[in-house]
Amino acid sequence: MSSPRPKLSFLQIWNMSFGFFGIQFGFALQNGNASRILSTFGADVEHLSWFWLAAPLTGMIVQPLIGYYSDRTWTSLGRRRPYFLVGSILAATALMLMPNAQFLAAILPPLYVGAGILMVMDASFNVAMEPFRALVADLLPADQRTLGFSVQTALIGLGAVIGSWLPWVFAEWFGIGLVNESGQVPYNVTLSFYIGAVVFLVAILWTVVTTREFPPDD
Repeated sequence: MSSPRPKLSFLQIWNMSFGFFGIQFGFALQNGNASRILSTFGADVEHLSWFWLAAPLTGMIVQPLIGYYSDRTWTSLGRRRPYFLVGSILAATALMLMPNAQFLAAILPPLYVGAGILMVMDASFNVAMEPFRALVADLLPADQRTLGFSVQTALIGLGAVIGSWLPWVFAEWFGIGLVNESGQVPYNVTLSFYIGAVVFLVAILWTVVTTREFPPDD
């Protein structure tokens, strides 16, 4: 029988959900700019839909596996937090590399490097995201779970809006151009991905540092 969970304050619920802000920030950058980046590296517009098959296929494979194993994990960091950390480190690395795939052209054409990074990025997002869905049930009593999911939803929306908006802000407010040299990703997009990597990592670390998990019930 599960042990009763103590009620948490709104701040504690916000802290345990804050990682979702970073995750959705990264998703928004990916969704809004990956096609543009791949086109810059030579992808035909009519073929871009094939690259986007990676996202649902990766999620379909990764999410059940991470959910299964995170349910059965207990470490010094807790049950879910190891997955948050691994996913955030991989995702932040992929966000930094994605607009710079041309620098790895000695290994493979930039298009294939970019497509590979896109798959790694999506898998990493799912590794970090899936345990968050279970954190509400892990830590909150039944009468606070609606609030917990509502806070998560609000942070998801906030991350999506700011992540989608950021490249435009750099271009329109700060004059960082939308056009760059041929074969180069515009700097407003590149800078947005750099910031997205930092936001993703910091948001996850905030949840890891401020949230205490309960040991699994015997």
